[in-house]
Amino acid sequence: MPAAAKAATTLVLLVRHGVTPTTGRTLPGRRRGLHLSDEGQRQAVALAARLAVVPKIAAIYSSPLERARETVTPLAKTRRLAVRVERGLLESDLGAWTGLSLKRAARRPEWPIVQRHASAFRFPGGESFVEMQARMASTIARLVERHRGDTIVVASHADPIKSLVAHALGTPLDLFQRIVIAPASITAIAYRAEGLSVLTMNAVDGDLGSLVKR
Repeated sequence: MPAAAKAATTLVLLVRHGVTPTTGRTLPGRRRGLHLSDEGQRQAVALAARLAVVPKIAAIYSSPLERARETVTPLAKTRRLAVRVERGLLESDLGAWTGLSLKRAARRPEWPIVQRHASAFRFPGGESFVEMQARMASTIARLVERHRGDTIVVASHADPIKSLVAHALGTPLDLFQRIVIAPASITAIAYRAEGLSVLTMNAVDGDLGSLVKR
């Protein structure tokens, strides 16, 4: 790749927060005070080690929620960088669904819409999936413009990351639930003048060295 083209590439490493006591059980939404579990803390330490192959990280951004900030704290300490809080990376506003167990949510009559026609759904008293995707895409675009040609790490939540991947792939939002983003996984998107490229998605283990050879 010519040097000029490489310089124009911004690599965004999207990290879903690690495991918490509610992961896979409830929908915490934007509720404060939810921290990583012991397993989640181990995942955060492992994340910093996995990203050791990336020679330079220009900045680390995170959702304001504790579970996201804690996931990139070991990485920030290793790289001697601050964790910059960015509100646009927040979890979707679940409104009245905040704190609902997944079992109860699955019994709601709206659940099939959430799973198969997300573009038509808004959480009661909260955010629509369309708004969430637009918020996430515009936030990342702004960060890319700020760090043109650099590599940045962005800690967020499952649905916002899934919606951004759908946007990058040109996949309809109604199909975004087919995308899996596991706790502490890494998804890499390259932003270039000619468009976006999803380099890896939902990487939970393995060598990430190929990302720095793009």
